[in-house]
Amino acid sequence: MDIEVGIIGGTRGMGKWFADYLRERGFRLHVTGSKGEIPLEEITSRSHVVVVSVPIDVTEEVIARVGPLMKEEALLMDLTSLKVGPVAAMLKFSTSEVIGGHPLFGPNTAMFEDRRFVLCPARTEKWLPWLKSVLTAGGIHCVETTPERHDEMMALVQGLNHLNNMMMGLVLSRRVSSLKELEDYATPLFAAKMALVKKVLQESPRLYAEILCKNPYIEEIVGLYSDMLDWFSLLIREGRGEELRSLLEKAAQNLWPPSP
Repeated sequence: MDIEVGIIGGTRGMGKWFADYLRERGFRLHVTGSKGEIPLEEITSRSHVVVVSVPIDVTEEVIARVGPLMKEEALLMDLTSLKVGPVAAMLKFSTSEVIGGHPLFGPNTAMFEDRRFVLCPARTEKWLPWLKSVLTAGGIHCVETTPERHDEMMALVQGLNHLNNMMMGLVLSRRVSSLKELEDYATPLFAAKMALVKKVLQESPRLYAEILCKNPYIEEIVGLYSDMLDWFSLLIREGRGEELRSLLEKAAQNLWPPSP
């Protein structure tokens, strides 16, 4: 069977990456972007697989429109950074097979770099083996898990990471009028860090704000982050350097335990 794939949001970002990836492997594609170049009814009627790759804040809205149009024997999947909400929406609004997907890399990641793709099989019989084979054929490592486990891990891997970058940027914005003030004093490590901060604050603030605000597990992480800041503030204010050093050493032992 010649499998045809429809990608909603396939003109930019990861949607475009997935479209290019599939096109290189000989699949026939039906791609539409924010301008709705192809009606959803046409995409779903012509496609065996439909992929939703739109901003997080409109993902469930788009799924609600696409889901009822899906054929029962087809596959509906998404590529968003969160999985609990989108997967639940796909199950609710469609009778097709459903797999949540999240590429753990950006659209410009080189092929030789480590690339992982999380799959959350929710309602599927025939399409999971096909999807895994397509991904692994390109050297991509597939990780299967539940939507809940995915979002719990992303609260740490993405949420905590982006939270840290946001806080650094916000603190600096209150302390200096421009980064030019720091140019003569910046270390290579600081410059590399600020490149990440710029990506969050300037290039994709919508994406990163949604990653934090829509993850059901992030509130606990933010609370822990706040508690640690309060503890750091107390230790620094009272000059308790040895306690701070001990705290850091214990954290290092937990994260990187010595070899037996």
